[in-house]
Amino acid sequence: MRSSKILGPGVLAVSLALVVNATPALADTTEDPYLHQQVTWGPCLFEPTDGAKPAECAQITVPRDWARPGTGADLHVTISRVRATGTADQRRGVILLNPGGPGGQGSPLAGEIAGLQPALNQAYDLIGMDPRGTGEAGGTTPEQKGFRCAIPEDQLPPEDALLDARDRSRDSIRLHQQTAKAVAQACQADPIAPYITTWQTAHDMDLIRALLGEQKLNYLGYSYGTWLGAKYASLFPAHAGKMVLDSSMNWQGRLQAGFEAFPVIDQRQFDDVYLPWVARQFPEQVGSTAAEAKQTWEQVRAYYATQGMAPDNYDGIFVGNGSEIQWLLSAIVFVVGAQALHGQPQGLTSVPAALRAQLDARSQAAFDVPAAQLTAARVVAKGLGTVSTNGTRIAVACGDQANHSAAWYKALSDAQGPRYPLFGWAYGLTEPCGFWRGLPEHPLPTLPREVAPDVLVVQGEFDPQTGYEQAASAVRAAPGVTMVSVDDSPFHGQYAVSGNPCVDGMVNVFLLNNSRPGNSTCPGVPLLGEDEVYPVAGPVRSGPHAATAAAGVLSTLQQAVQELISSVNAGR
Repeated sequence: MRSSKILGPGVLAVSLALVVNATPALADTTEDPYLHQQVTWGPCLFEPTDGAKPAECAQITVPRDWARPGTGADLHVTISRVRATGTADQRRGVILLNPGGPGGQGSPLAGEIAGLQPALNQAYDLIGMDPRGTGEAGGTTPEQKGFRCAIPEDQLPPEDALLDARDRSRDSIRLHQQTAKAVAQACQADPIAPYITTWQTAHDMDLIRALLGEQKLNYLGYSYGTWLGAKYASLFPAHAGKMVLDSSMNWQGRLQAGFEAFPVIDQRQFDDVYLPWVARQFPEQVGSTAAEAKQTWEQVRAYYATQGMAPDNYDGIFVGNGSEIQWLLSAIVFVVGAQALHGQPQGLTSVPAALRAQLDARSQAAFDVPAAQLTAARVVAKGLGTVSTNGTRIAVACGDQANHSAAWYKALSDAQGPRYPLFGWAYGLTEPCGFWRGLPEHPLPTLPREVAPDVLVVQGEFDPQTGYEQAASAVRAAPGVTMVSVDDSPFHGQYAVSGNPCVDGMVNVFLLNNSRPGNSTCPGVPLLGEDEVYPVAGPVRSGPHAATAAAGVLSTLQQAVQELISSVNAGR
């Protein structure tokens, strides 16, 4: 997650939509005051991404606490809609979309997926949602920005502290845990925190289903969105339609286990896929082999520290490296630092022709200059490390299930650091859930057997944000669920955003033709700037592929949506 260090009170989105039309509610068991509201559609606050279809937005009133409707002030959840473009007999219902997080705003996703998958939009109304606590996408007023934790500045380490989790001194450990404790206490102190949970959001989703007049809620969720979708289906199996769970957590197990595995899967992607790619693209600057690139990376890490960049912040650029945009950013920071370290001329001028335009665009977006004008000093001055104040992310991650103690996380850091240094040292010291107090009020059930035939999991082999093993564990623990594995893929988010025709075809057959694939494997697609796939040994068993994926360049819209899915789930 990326956020600024602007600290403010916890709030939830409240805004008005212009009335365009109204949708009557469907009779149901939902509490009458909420069931009988009118859904009024009007303009959305956010600017649509280039290539996305126009959406309309509305607000739904939900109880603060579904266990005690009518107590406390109501909340408001923003939804979006892109109507099905097909005829009435072609329409198959609605698909609710979620980009993950926890804490990701999903209302822009309806128009984006509609733009990327027009055949899907022909058959379905696509429904986006800004879940409770996330605010309202495009909103700029405090009440539209969502639940932000009000962390007192004096409880955080000084801004000039060059934190390095590899430093195991008492002071270093204290400062790292100080941040985690301050975040947890500030978030939990907000009175809205107990009501920002998956259990509550799943009930919001079922109200939305009823208000839209649908007997079944079909669903496409990425990352944490797989947890949310699986828990919706577990709580409301009679209303669960087709469920596509892309880049999956182990929704049959512990939510926190997915975060605890971050150091393992980050290191695997970094060592086995990312560094070999960097060495192929920038051999003159970082070395021509993965081993040489890794040595250079360590040297650049030390160099940036001498220039005023905290080593933790440098490491964080490569953590959760799950999108093409993030790969470009991390490569820019790495290569520019290597040039400065070796006394080479500054500015990225010697770059692969296939990457030049994308490197320029990313450098301009992140550092306000094209790549050829970027210097290491400018990278340091920009300041890429921040403390997250995203209260929704913390409240859900720490409030859904029981947590381990801070001492347990410290021991995890001690164990993971030597083996997975990219994030293993830092994660266990910086996890706020170690300081979260109390137990969840509402247990979350596992997926019932009757729902399993309508669930399809899609998972990349080297995803650095939701590990392949997590997805496989969920599928093994839910007999009847099937999984499409994507061989050699290092990115987070597969369907519609990875440019993989095999993946898109399998998911569309399921959603459009009512034929769910069995357990199968799709080949990966070439990485940035390359026209072939470099196979890497990993957890996906080798064997015949369903098809041969074509090489291609992601569209601007695909890159933007992939970056949305990755950034809200990055855990940094």
